[in-house]
Amino acid sequence: MSTATGNNKTIKAGIIGGAGYTGGEMLRILLRHPNVDIRFVHSKSNAGKALYAVHEDLIGETDKKFDSEWSYDVDVLFLCLGHGEAKKFIEENSPVKGGVKIIDLSQDYRLGGPLLDGQTVIYGLPELNREAIRTARHVANPGCFATALQLGLLPLAKAGLLNDIYTTGITGSTGAGQGLSATSHFSWRANNIQAYKTLTHQHLKEVGQSLQQAGGGDASIHFVPWRGDFTRGIFVSSQLRVGRRPEEIIALYEQFYQGHPFTIVSRQPISLKQVVNTNKCLIQLEQQGSQLVVHSVIDNLTKGASGQAVQNMNLLFGLDETAGLQLKANAF
Repeated sequence: MSTATGNNKTIKAGIIGGAGYTGGEMLRILLRHPNVDIRFVHSKSNAGKALYAVHEDLIGETDKKFDSEWSYDVDVLFLCLGHGEAKKFIEENSPVKGGVKIIDLSQDYRLGGPLLDGQTVIYGLPELNREAIRTARHVANPGCFATALQLGLLPLAKAGLLNDIYTTGITGSTGAGQGLSATSHFSWRANNIQAYKTLTHQHLKEVGQSLQQAGGGDASIHFVPWRGDFTRGIFVSSQLRVGRRPEEIIALYEQFYQGHPFTIVSRQPISLKQVVNTNKCLIQLEQQGSQLVVHSVIDNLTKGASGQAVQNMNLLFGLDETAGLQLKANAF
C-alpha cells in the first residue's frame, strides 16, 4: 500500500470493466489526476488493445493497453461493471486483500447491503455522507438519476418539508450504457423523446433511503423519467407544496450546500450545457405561492458516475475533494 502523505500522496488505482462509458470517463479523469497512478485497466474482451482503440478521444493521451490480468496490488479498485456483475466479481475474488478500498459504480451495494467482503459499504453521496466516506473501507457510488433527485431534495428533507413529490427527469443516451439496444440507436434517438420506467425506476429505492436518512420521513416520490435526444446529462424537475416563503427556501438550500464544492444553488435559470463534462450539480428554485419546483442538472457520466467516484476516492485517501475534478463545461 502507498505510504506517502499530504498532497504528494500517490494512489495506485485499478479499473475493472474499463471499456464501457463509465470506464472511459474514469480514464479521462484519472489520467490527469495529480495523485493517481493507473496500474491496470482490465477488460476481458479488449485485452491487449490500446485504450485509445476503444476510447478514441484518448489518442495521444496515453499508450496504455487493456489488461487481461488484474490484482489487489493497488490502493483502490474501481468496479465499472454492469448491475449484478460487481457482486459476482467480489464473490469470485474474495477476500479483498491488502486493505484495498473498493468503489463500486453499479447498484449492487447501494441499498444498505449486502456486505462487501464482510465490510459495511458506505453510500457515496458526499453531500450527505462526506464524513462517513472519509473513514470508509468500501463505497457504493450513487446512481445518476438518484444523484440529481437527491441533491435537489436533501435540504427539504433535513428541514422536514417533504410531502408528495412529483418529478420528471430527462437523460442522455449514454445513461443506457454502451451496448446497443432498440432505443439507443441514433436513428431512434434523433428528434425523439420517450417516457420509460414510469413510477418504477430502480433509483427510487436509494433516493428514498437517503431522504429518510436526512430526516425526510416516508415522503412519496412519483417519478417519470424520459429518454432524451442528446448524449449526456440529466435535467430533473421536482414539484411539491411548501409552506415557506421563497427567500427562506433559497436560504435553506444555500446553507445546506455551503462548503460542498460541486453543488451550486443558482438564482438564475440553469441549463444542461453548464454541467456537461463537469462534476457539478446546479440547482435552481422556482416558487409560485405554495408550489415549489426544484430543478437540478448533472452530467450522468461525471457527477452521476465516474466523477463522483473520483470525488469519493479523494475523500477516502485524505486528498482535497476537488483534486482532478476541476473540469470545465463546454459553453458552445
